[in-house]
Amino acid sequence: MRNKLHIIGSGPMAIDYSKILKSMNIDFAVVGRSQVSCDKFKAETGVECVSGGFDIWFDQQSDLPSKVIVAVSEENLGLVTAKLIRKGVAEILVEKPGAGTYEEIDLLLNFQEKSKSKVYVGYNRRFYASVQTAKKLIEEDGGVQSFFFEFTEWGHVIRNKVCPNLVKEEWLWHNSTHVMDLAFYLGGFPKAISSYKNGTLDWHSRAAKYSGAGVTTEGALFSYMANWAAPGRWSVEILTSQRRFIFKPLEKLQIQKIGSVVVEGHLIENEIDLNFKPGLYQQVKAFVNSDTENLVTLSQQKQNLRWYKAIEMGS
Repeated sequence: MRNKLHIIGSGPMAIDYSKILKSMNIDFAVVGRSQVSCDKFKAETGVECVSGGFDIWFDQQSDLPSKVIVAVSEENLGLVTAKLIRKGVAEILVEKPGAGTYEEIDLLLNFQEKSKSKVYVGYNRRFYASVQTAKKLIEEDGGVQSFFFEFTEWGHVIRNKVCPNLVKEEWLWHNSTHVMDLAFYLGGFPKAISSYKNGTLDWHSRAAKYSGAGVTTEGALFSYMANWAAPGRWSVEILTSQRRFIFKPLEKLQIQKIGSVVVEGHLIENEIDLNFKPGLYQQVKAFVNSDTENLVTLSQQKQNLRWYKAIEMGS
């Protein structure tokens, strides 16, 4: 059992993880909740799925696996991960943002400090071919001078999404941090930030519009905006002394060179991202091989909470 990787969850993300593990010829098992969801999972992947839910499966185990991927519903991420940590599972990859609320991250860290578990949060966009290609080119240019990102969400779609109201109220944490993490991963993490917000939505009382600016620990300036009540999309732009790297959409890389107004698409080797959920294959590969350089640790996620909170609440 301890040498067999497990996926907890049988929904769409678990299906994506399963397809990748099968392509890698890695032996794994899957734990789902209802028999209906497990039947759908098997029909989609050809892999057997144990029904009954995590708690029943967990209570029956005397020897848990050494590696676990947690791909349950957003509100249950922290609960499942906490139990795995306290039981001493060696390595855990939990879907973003790692827990249902900010407070649960503190709880998980407390548990981790008393165990030998290592927990990583799944921000797969770090592993896009577009991002990894640009990362090398940015280094060639001498590093980042400034950057911008937009995390506009499609409020007209989210309003009708079937999920707990708590998840909708925490939507910036559950979804928008994907683009924030990516922007800070490429551009540098903040040293200081000034944030503003206003407006409300019928499904999100905290704000409808966000803007702000700051400076990174390396001295790069950055700014951001989002308007969840207007058209828009996620995007990131990284500026060096020689080039502007444009990710819009994030899966593609466009470049504007100094002295030119022309924006050109940049050729990237993205066959894996076309065959699987973009970025996920390389993320799984890193987790399986314990290659942690580009994975987000639980302690790093805790540090990033300061900036996510500042953006969400206005500083």
